[in-house]
Amino acid sequence: MLDLLIVLAFVVYAIGSGIRAKSAAGQNLQEYFLAGKSIPGWKSGMSMAATQFAADTPLLVTGLVATAGVFALWRLWVYALAFLMMAYIFSSAWRRGGVLTDAELTETRYSGKGVLALRVTKAIYYGTVINCIVLAMVLVAAVRISEVFLPWHLWLPTGLYQGIVGFVQSIGLQLGESVTGLPPEMATTNNLISILLIVGFTATYATTGGLRSVINTDVVQIVLAMVATGLYAWFVAQAVGGFGSITDRFVEIYGVEKANETLSFGPVGAGDVIMPFLVIISLQWFFQMNSDGTGYLAQRSMACRTDRDARIAGIIFTWVQIFARSLFWVVIAVGLMILYPFTPEQAGEATFAAQREMLFVTGIDDLLPPGIRGLMATGLLAALASTVDTHLNWGAGYWSNDVYDRYVCKHLLRREAKGKELVIVARLSNVLILVIALAVMANLGSIQTAWFISLLFGAGMGSVLVLRWLWERINLFSEMAAMAASIILAPILLVTMGTEENEEWIRLLIMAAVTTSVAIGVTFITPKTNEKTLLAFYERVQPYGWWPRTAALAGDRPNAPMQALVRRTQALLVTAASVFLLLLGTGRLLVPAPDANTWASWALVIGGLALVPIWWKDANRDDMEVDRSAHANDQQQDEHALLHREDGLEAALRELATHMDKIYGLPVVVDVQAGARVKDEGHRLMLFELTQDLLIHIAGPNRAGPVRVALSQVDDRDLVELVLPEPVDFGPCSREASNGRLSEQDVLDRAEERMSHICGSFRILPDRRRAERLQMSAPIYGATVRVYPQAAE
Repeated sequence: MLDLLIVLAFVVYAIGSGIRAKSAAGQNLQEYFLAGKSIPGWKSGMSMAATQFAADTPLLVTGLVATAGVFALWRLWVYALAFLMMAYIFSSAWRRGGVLTDAELTETRYSGKGVLALRVTKAIYYGTVINCIVLAMVLVAAVRISEVFLPWHLWLPTGLYQGIVGFVQSIGLQLGESVTGLPPEMATTNNLISILLIVGFTATYATTGGLRSVINTDVVQIVLAMVATGLYAWFVAQAVGGFGSITDRFVEIYGVEKANETLSFGPVGAGDVIMPFLVIISLQWFFQMNSDGTGYLAQRSMACRTDRDARIAGIIFTWVQIFARSLFWVVIAVGLMILYPFTPEQAGEATFAAQREMLFVTGIDDLLPPGIRGLMATGLLAALASTVDTHLNWGAGYWSNDVYDRYVCKHLLRREAKGKELVIVARLSNVLILVIALAVMANLGSIQTAWFISLLFGAGMGSVLVLRWLWERINLFSEMAAMAASIILAPILLVTMGTEENEEWIRLLIMAAVTTSVAIGVTFITPKTNEKTLLAFYERVQPYGWWPRTAALAGDRPNAPMQALVRRTQALLVTAASVFLLLLGTGRLLVPAPDANTWASWALVIGGLALVPIWWKDANRDDMEVDRSAHANDQQQDEHALLHREDGLEAALRELATHMDKIYGLPVVVDVQAGARVKDEGHRLMLFELTQDLLIHIAGPNRAGPVRVALSQVDDRDLVELVLPEPVDFGPCSREASNGRLSEQDVLDRAEERMSHICGSFRILPDRRRAERLQMSAPIYGATVRVYPQAAE
């Protein structure tokens, strides 16, 4: 009963969180999918960790340690490099990008007729294909956990339960093999009931309160999961005989040689075995589908309030994910090998990995007392819920924002989608994703198998996802080529080479080499991205790396982006060294191999701690930027004032006016109505970014000036208006010019889409062919809003 009360308390809190966040989430799409870009860094980082904690990962770790030893966990630990690369290099870029989803980025980074096709393809590929594979892995763990803790055949009335069993048999459904010895139809029925209830509960708060509710619940989930896992590790160690007995007990059962191989944190064995593994971990962290944070990690970064918050989020995520939880899981995995020993013959069986994965759950049931068992069950439920809620919210963003709103409504139907439509599409897409994930799950024997397959498919995209931020020459066709090569090559490799673990390094190496070569080769034989598209992207995002030509056009020193990249890379490497040294040292002290040197372990700990003050200083800087400007009198945008002061938009616009005149030769005059203050931080940022994009597009050698930028409040709305010195012909809108073909957005289409994210409006007066005024208006929440008529086109 105590166990059940703990679980119910968590369920009540999660649903209550969704209800509390409902009002804010319902204001607009930016509130629903990005929590109004107001999340503090620590909370965003904890949410990332909660999502990555997942219910399947501890099972995966248990299987990996049993099959390949502690050293195999470097396959997970090496991702610290990717997480820190996101923290120091990509998190601020994502936050400044001004998009709701990573698929939407294609229309701000690239130009050309294929950008919409790429956006839609990525939305479907990541939002459905990749999403369903990951969810299937999580659901495999869910059914194994739920079958042990949720015996519905004992709880439900016989008549009701048998009716459900009959339905399951009539449709021929089977959700994996039973792990408790139940008949297949009963195991499937129990698992189906559990999954539907868990998913239904998760969807209740995730769809009600949006990302704000998801993050608030994630924070509680990760705390619960970490406390419960820490207690589990302590009970496992006590069952073995205490932390000091782990090594001796392991040697008694498996011998010294096996103990050294299994408990070593470094490579042990023949070179022909170690080399393939080193190739895998050297490639895996970079050549993967989330190499730049693409997906829910980018979403959490975009939801952060400031660049510093986004950076802090990635760093906290790395320490919780790689250091804290890994130490708990190592103790548990090694302890379970002692408490549930196996023979070499058993290790050679085809189902060995899946059997060892299941022991993580068996140990909970066997070793933990009431109350603690309920806390651990709640922790696993929380881990499962945090992953499911993230993938539901993330997947819904693709389908509602990129597929339905951008492609179906704006492109095909040539109309604006209503808010209720987008909510319905998001919910229906969740049903579709879950159905596909269940179908995939039913055919997965081991979590490791699914993980290896997902790594192969993701490997082809890793390099181009990173290069699009670091190299100005990467274009639309680069990313399309990498995606096409990945989709074509992965099945060929799986068919010809199979899924054998000993050939995985060859598969990854071929995939990484071929797709990267194809992407770079295509880059040099295809047209460059439009200059104004790159300029607008550069001015807004301030990217790092190889951007010399665009930087010069924007009035910056050509080498400034590279200097910024070097500075951030140095901070990344120091932080990574601190994480790895402390992980190795502490891990070796907790679970030492027989021949481990205790003094060497303490030296690793001291070295890791010594590096903390160095990276801590960089992590907490409000601004890690270098001075980019090539002109002494050029004004750099003060984002701190823009975000923290109600008059910040006025100050930022005046700085922008100086920049436009100095660099682009476009005189700009800023007029502000007395008392006009944009109170919403997210609105200030968006109005500034769109004003900057529009002015860059308007600027040109033959453009007369000055452009008047007026900030005022009209009819309970904040209004920014650009008054042009002479009528401008922007051409027909993309929907009219496309003639049914997939076409790119122009700067006006983009402004219209972004203003719709906050229930604002964008108007072109009198029309696109004779534009004299461009108006952006954002609602003032809490006031009665009068919506402007649809913009004339």
